[in-house]
Amino acid sequence: MNANEVIANRAIEILGGKKGDYTIVNPNDDVNCGQSTNDVIPTAGKMTSLHLLQNLKKQLLRLYDALNEKAKEFDHVIKMGRTQMQDAVPIRLGQEFKAYSVAIMRDIHRMDKAMDEMRTLNMGGTAIGTGINADENYLRRIVPNLSEISGMEFIQAFDLIDATQNLDSFVAVSGAVKACAVTLSKMSNDLRLMSSGPRAGFGEINLPAKQNGSSIMPGKVNPVIPEVVNQVAFNIIGNDMTITMAAEAGQLELNAFEPIIFYCMFQSIDTLGYAVETLVDNCIVGITANEERCRQLVENSVGIITAVCPYVGYEKTADIAKKAINSNESVRSLILKENIMDEEELSRILDPIHMTEPGISGKDVLMKI
Repeated sequence: MNANEVIANRAIEILGGKKGDYTIVNPNDDVNCGQSTNDVIPTAGKMTSLHLLQNLKKQLLRLYDALNEKAKEFDHVIKMGRTQMQDAVPIRLGQEFKAYSVAIMRDIHRMDKAMDEMRTLNMGGTAIGTGINADENYLRRIVPNLSEISGMEFIQAFDLIDATQNLDSFVAVSGAVKACAVTLSKMSNDLRLMSSGPRAGFGEINLPAKQNGSSIMPGKVNPVIPEVVNQVAFNIIGNDMTITMAAEAGQLELNAFEPIIFYCMFQSIDTLGYAVETLVDNCIVGITANEERCRQLVENSVGIITAVCPYVGYEKTADIAKKAINSNESVRSLILKENIMDEEELSRILDPIHMTEPGISGKDVLMKI
């Protein structure tokens, strides 16, 4: 109603009248002609969400490109993969960043679907979707005209009653945004772990230093950008729950809880867009690899024994692994000491690149055996 009054008074001014003289332009009879709060407000919410989603997609595409560049840059860097925080088998650092980019592209596809959800409008449904007091010509022209004026493609809902009372489209969009936030938060966790140290942690990568990390510990640098992304994600997860509960709380022909839905939706999409932009510009593009540290961790790991398993069997391999852990010797030195394989055979099997690719590492040795 307030918007109708503002528009009416501005129109009166343009026409040379005095504000408040509603005989010239009336907020209800003229500005609100053929409309209702119950179709205008949801339409405005969807148009705003679509605009924000377009910007979020733009930032996600930038992140996708940045991750792909790092995947190429780090493709030769061999490091230890880990499962449940324990040493697993080798992986290339480039493969990890490539996996991040694939996950982001999946989120981009979700954004496309989310934007489609926001293109269906209930304009013309007026109070409860029946279209009462809306002229036929208005019903036919309102959505095409909105598309033309806004430059965004919209369609009128197939069933205006359904579109007026059900807000599941916002739940779907919020879910897509939350999924993206979860992906980014998990990736940020990984960046924090891989950069931990510099001497008592993983120390596999370096994140750009953005500020002093402590007022009491000189030289300490914290992973502040990934931490920002984590916190944005936490907030988005909470917003998603609010949107879910608000969408469920509608009764009969209308849901009265759109204000909180829009508040949470706009905040989630907007803050995630800024978080992605910050992550790209202030973190991803400046990441460097500690190649020597990565190499040392691979060579000293017991996990590389997995590549030997096809040659000597699981039980023998497990026995070697236990001995390596208890004696603090390397897997390589133990295998050579016990004459299980000669150095040439073992070098082929434990070739770092081969261990990061599908198949049996050094399979020509297996054929020989």
